[in-house]
Amino acid sequence: MTDSLTPELQSKVDSVVARLQEASALYEGSLVLANSLGAEDMLLADLIDRHALSIPQFVLDTGRLPEETLTLLATMTKRYGASKIDVYYPDAASVEAYVRESGINGFYESQALRKQCCAVRKLEPLARALKSRKAWITGLRREQSVTRDAVEFSEWDAGNGLQKLNPLADWKESEVWAYLRFFEVPYNELHDRHYPSIGCAPCTRAISVGEDLRAGRWWWENPENRECGLHAASSLIPLKPR
Repeated sequence: MTDSLTPELQSKVDSVVARLQEASALYEGSLVLANSLGAEDMLLADLIDRHALSIPQFVLDTGRLPEETLTLLATMTKRYGASKIDVYYPDAASVEAYVRESGINGFYESQALRKQCCAVRKLEPLARALKSRKAWITGLRREQSVTRDAVEFSEWDAGNGLQKLNPLADWKESEVWAYLRFFEVPYNELHDRHYPSIGCAPCTRAISVGEDLRAGRWWWENPENRECGLHAASSLIPLKPR
């Protein structure tokens, strides 16, 4: 293990820290990190903690997350403090209604039913998590998939009515992992089993060499449609002082 990050990677880290600090000052008390417990969000969580930034976090527990993801949540809570991480769950009555009408695995039957499941288990809890916020932070990167190749550092999230900040938009996967390994940041052990992108257990599989990083998500659908709705296309508005 080297004694320091490469100059190129350190420069990128410094840029992300600067973006986080600027956003924290600009949206004081109204900014939050949406932590999916993926590699990118663990990197951001570590930077927030390492630089003592007053940016709270939340996790969406859909009720069908892999055991490895829940184990990481427990590890993360111990490392960074439970008071800084809120966990949101789907409305029980809505989940029961979906299962009653469409079946426990109805999402395999059609894209409409899959998106309905995502709406119940992810979008409604997300709306509660973002209520009264003015901006949220994500770990989106342009390299992740064809649905994210135009991601900007700052976008207007019309669906949720607030600014969306993507400080890792220009990062490569290798850079994310170089940071995680250098600082020994905890991560989901499924990543070591060829799961670069991890969601709900029934909708995630390992990928083969050469496949798109998100090929294991909703693999039965066309690549252009493989989003749950959390990150619908947003219109760009530059981050600037109010």
